Amino acid sequence: MSLEPTNTEAIRVITRFEASHGIPDAMRADVRMLGGLLGQVLRESGSAGLFEDVERLRLATIQASDVDDDGAAFTRAAEIADSFTIERADEVARAFTCYFHLVNLAEEHQRVRILRERSGQPREGATDTVATAFAQLTKEVGEDAARERLAELRFHPVFTAHPTEARRRAVSGSIRRLSELLTEHDAASEGGADERRARRRMLEEIDTLWRTAPLRAQKPTPTDEVRTVMGVFDETLFSTVPHVYRRIDDALRGDESGASAPVVPAFVRVGSWVGGDRDGNPFVTAAVTREAAQIASEHVLRGLERALDRIGRSLTLDAADTPPSDEVSAIWQRFADGHPELADEIATRSPSEPHRRVMLALVHRVHATRTEQDGAYSAPEELLADLRAVQSSLADAGARRHAFGGMQHVIWQVETYGFHLTELEVRQHSKVHRQALEELDAGGELSAQTEEVLDVFRAVADIQRRYGLRAAGRYVVSFTQSAQDLANVHRLAAYALGDDAPVLDVVPLFETFADLQAAPAILAEVVRFPEFRARLDATGDRLEVMLGYSDSSKDVGPVAANLALYEAQRQIALWAKESGIRLTLFHGRGGALGRGGGPANSAILAQPPHSVDGRFKLTEQGEVIFARYGEPAIAMRHIDQVAAATLLASSPSVEQRTSGAAERFADVAQTMDTASRERFFSLVAADGFAPWFATVTPMEEIGLLALGSRPARRGLSVESLEDLRAIPWVFAWTQARINLAGWFGLGTALDAVGDEARLSEAYRDWPLLRTMVDNVAMSLAKTDERIAREYLSLGDRDDLAKIVLDELALTRDWVIRLTGGEQLLGNKPVLQRAVQLRTPYVDALSLLQLRALRALRSDIQGETDPDLQRLLLLSVSGVAAGLQNTG
Repeated sequence: MSLEPTNTEAIRVITRFEASHGIPDAMRADVRMLGGLLGQVLRESGSAGLFEDVERLRLATIQASDVDDDGAAFTRAAEIADSFTIERADEVARAFTCYFHLVNLAEEHQRVRILRERSGQPREGATDTVATAFAQLTKEVGEDAARERLAELRFHPVFTAHPTEARRRAVSGSIRRLSELLTEHDAASEGGADERRARRRMLEEIDTLWRTAPLRAQKPTPTDEVRTVMGVFDETLFSTVPHVYRRIDDALRGDESGASAPVVPAFVRVGSWVGGDRDGNPFVTAAVTREAAQIASEHVLRGLERALDRIGRSLTLDAADTPPSDEVSAIWQRFADGHPELADEIATRSPSEPHRRVMLALVHRVHATRTEQDGAYSAPEELLADLRAVQSSLADAGARRHAFGGMQHVIWQVETYGFHLTELEVRQHSKVHRQALEELDAGGELSAQTEEVLDVFRAVADIQRRYGLRAAGRYVVSFTQSAQDLANVHRLAAYALGDDAPVLDVVPLFETFADLQAAPAILAEVVRFPEFRARLDATGDRLEVMLGYSDSSKDVGPVAANLALYEAQRQIALWAKESGIRLTLFHGRGGALGRGGGPANSAILAQPPHSVDGRFKLTEQGEVIFARYGEPAIAMRHIDQVAAATLLASSPSVEQRTSGAAERFADVAQTMDTASRERFFSLVAADGFAPWFATVTPMEEIGLLALGSRPARRGLSVESLEDLRAIPWVFAWTQARINLAGWFGLGTALDAVGDEARLSEAYRDWPLLRTMVDNVAMSLAKTDERIAREYLSLGDRDDLAKIVLDELALTRDWVIRLTGGEQLLGNKPVLQRAVQLRTPYVDALSLLQLRALRALRSDIQGETDPDLQRLLLLSVSGVAAGLQNTG
């Protein structure tokens, strides 16, 4: 924590710990400074002796993390955690949680520092930028074909409100302000007034962080979740995405970039389930969906107003040197005829600046669109037409830098975001549709649920009329098990609105193992339905299919699920190619490895041939949204990396490698599938597993955290896991420091193959296995066997605990052997450092959580102690911050 320890032994232990993990000097300085400021805050604002107690526990957990520790330090750390009063344990948990927020901030700041240092510097052999991927693709298919593929490139993240972000918005805001202050501190002269001011303000902000209640008092509403996501657009994405396009155009075209039409298309589209996903969430209603669309439109139109106004005010080009085209003059005349007084005012301020006048007129029209006044645009295409007319006029008049500089940025923004900002998607469970149709076909009085189902279609129609077809229209059917499940959506739309039904792209979501296997046959049937055939004809045979990573992993275990997902994608892609369908696979991935998480770019390059074809769509949720898109430099890097992988995935070399490896190692895959599935069922199908799971993890308590508006499960008791949502399944194992959902069964699978030389060859040549093993290595690195044993002991089932611990040891052994080195992540030193740096501090919070959980589990009165429950929830929030992924 770098909280300025005062005794020599503590200083020696902590210094050795920091040095052993190779922390870069700049980052170490940031961590020490922020930790020192936190120590000052604890002394000033905490209760008497808090700082010393935090230091005692910190020192013990650092000593316990030493490989030479014989267990004495770990026992001492547990005794310290148990010795605290509940009030003191509460404060200590808050202190460690604050520390994690600061370490995460320092690490993010270091990433930004490195990205800026590397910016524009090509790295030999690298293909993880769009520019380098394009160069590689050009070598393989020729420049014309490469340009065609670039023109069709699409990256489509979909933000969801799945409840995995454990920190409050108030905490996120404080961290964001600290990030800005850290940047100011970097730029200040050492010892100068600016540096002192930055430190003083950081101290004030850390004090705010300390005094801010870390837990939400109540669950956020769906509208709260919409506004949270809007913060990412306002602060990062709206302005960052055009800079991504520009950076790529700069790399591809050099000095010509910004002086002529770009070759880079607006390839990002952003979707949202926030306010549209009602599967299992009774709080998302048609009214909420309408409000979500209105809020998003308000944000993007305000952003466009500001962008257009900025360009307009700077476009002071005199008509004598830069005459307007006839089309631009006509735009101005139409505006002046409709708004003579406003036109006179603008003309007075811009007497001989025709392009400036027109741009300021466009500002007024966008404002009118936002406020629904006279002069509003009916669709974003109208605004684009006006902007392109101004761009052409400037280019024809010789002002090419103006035409293709800032003007191009705002055109990219309109192309990317339209007037809707996010493409709002509806999701509902197939069972709800069947129940609604039974009522409607019976002709009796309708239930409130069925009335709500119908009103959703009316809401989508309203949104399309006001904001355009892109604003809404995708309707995801979760638990799709037949073609009729998809046809039911069109039947319901007809019941709701008859011939005035909205334009719908119905998207099947295949989630369970059985559904994944049935997917190709279901798709082959559904495309023959008239409504689907008509939509395919209208879109150039485009079809979207969603695959669920979470439930399939909970269904058959992570290894079998990964193999099943690959096979399902292969078969769906093959069917689409043979049927002339332009397929987009939509990957329902979570942040944690048990839900398909991990580096997206490596996952893309491991996909089957023709399953990407230049289009990649995935869900982004909770803490992942802020980690990937919350800071501009990191967001730019992430989008560039994913887009590069998307472009390169369809190259002949990558497709040949993935398909060739899949054929070569088909026998390995079959053996792993069978062995891992049997091992997984030996655990989860054992008598009493579900209540044991609820006992040895804080699963039930996680449901008490006000993470999101969505319930943690669909009403079943802990006697059954069938309908438990995948998020608490993963989250609970993560909190218990076992991470079982991310790795269980891989050790047995690899051991069943047995041939280490063959497996090493497969790890080297088979992208799917390499990605799987590397992700499991990260998951295992965040486990802690000593702490895991403490959690497992709560359940009084030695047989089940032994299965978990044996599999943990076997999996760790095989992963280390395949990845090389002597310990986990030995081949990824930066990631290894990040995990090891946090481990002792996460251990401290885990020990506090265990202390609370033991007391809660031993309460025979059945009355939950609110103080113990609060301590447990505080520790859950802190561990989530320390491990940096939850669900």
